[in-house]
Amino acid sequence: MSIILFCIFMALAAPALAQPPGAGGRNVLGLEEAVQTALRDNRLVKNASLEVSKSERQVSAARTRRWPVLEVMMFEDWWLNPQNNQNILGGVSSALPIPIPISSSSLGNITASPQPSVYLTGFLTQPLSQQYRIGLNISMHQVMVEIAQEKLRAQRQKTVNDVKSLYYGILQTQSMLETVEESIRFLTEMDRLEKRYLQEKVKLKSESLEVKAKLAQSEQQQVTLKNNLATQKEQLNDLMGRNVLTEFVVNPVPEATALENDLEGARTRALKQRPEVREARLMTKQAEYDRWIKQAEYIPNISFSLSYARSVNLNPIPENMAFAGFMMTWEIWDWGRKYHELAAKTATLAQTKNTARETESQVVIDVNAKFRNLQATRSQLKASRASQVAAREKLKEETDKFKNDTALLKDVLQAQTELAKADSDYQKALSSFWTAKAEFEKATGEEK
Repeated sequence: MSIILFCIFMALAAPALAQPPGAGGRNVLGLEEAVQTALRDNRLVKNASLEVSKSERQVSAARTRRWPVLEVMMFEDWWLNPQNNQNILGGVSSALPIPIPISSSSLGNITASPQPSVYLTGFLTQPLSQQYRIGLNISMHQVMVEIAQEKLRAQRQKTVNDVKSLYYGILQTQSMLETVEESIRFLTEMDRLEKRYLQEKVKLKSESLEVKAKLAQSEQQQVTLKNNLATQKEQLNDLMGRNVLTEFVVNPVPEATALENDLEGARTRALKQRPEVREARLMTKQAEYDRWIKQAEYIPNISFSLSYARSVNLNPIPENMAFAGFMMTWEIWDWGRKYHELAAKTATLAQTKNTARETESQVVIDVNAKFRNLQATRSQLKASRASQVAAREKLKEETDKFKNDTALLKDVLQAQTELAKADSDYQKALSSFWTAKAEFEKATGEEK
């Protein structure tokens, strides 16, 4: 009898005697530490950060288009069938693309030399009318940097939410595992007592088999929970960007905090802070710049040009020549190509505006749903807490009755089972509440 009472006392005292994991010097991982480590070392966050850096480089590259372009060309030729007095210009003074100062009388007397002919040309071109289009392109790339930054914010928020969800899941699994282990210890002791009673022939064999069956079920549940806990820890290690086999234990989370009651304020913050909304608006701005760039193609390309040429063994062309002037290129007739391309850009702009409005609607719906879920989980937590208190009190009463021989052992076991279930339900409700709170913070665009 004393052994049974001791087992019951241990079952009652287990929640109070339970120490936070890691008390024995193991690596204790707090929630805040897990979040900060993930934000620093998570690989997807790092990739999103590198994408921002790439976009900034593209802005710097676009700015270089404002400056002069310097190009150098060199030709070295050998005559395969050398002949004297080759009239390669055909006697036409305008045959060359640049004004070479040679007399018309010498046009037909360019001498083919057996030595290689070398022609070296350098061009320096400064864009003039293209500066407007270049400026638009730079502005569009700056918008792309802001889009990359919003993608980074979204990835950071997703990572924080995933870390919190896994952390709470580990706490829940860990709590369930502790409850199952307590049941195993209790059932193991009961099995030992049943064996003795069976040998003394004071108990039925069916009672012993029932205890063995419950013990086997608890042991199988223990194995499943341990496997789930190991998988969850590996997933959290991966989110934190460290070796997935790193061992750690987690700290219990506090009780529920005060709830968010200002739904209208939460919607306003979400529309202002959510990365999806800001990204959709930036996509509209990018589409506007893209359309303006297409419109700018109607403007002629006017550039200031400075060139220098040097020839070797190419008589009678002078060895050194320098030119300065303006160059204009203008596609006068394009068969309607630019018109159709501009129409396509206009349609794309309309699409991005529709997408932005749809994103705002979806964000409002998401905030409302997360708010309602947070309220529901808070109510469930309150109800499960009340059930836990009631189950604990019932077990105490049944234990007192058993001491006074006014209750059966099976009633005490039933009360203990109900308390274990109530403890498990409370831990589930607490985990669900904190998960819902994390999702609500993510829905409002909070970065924490």
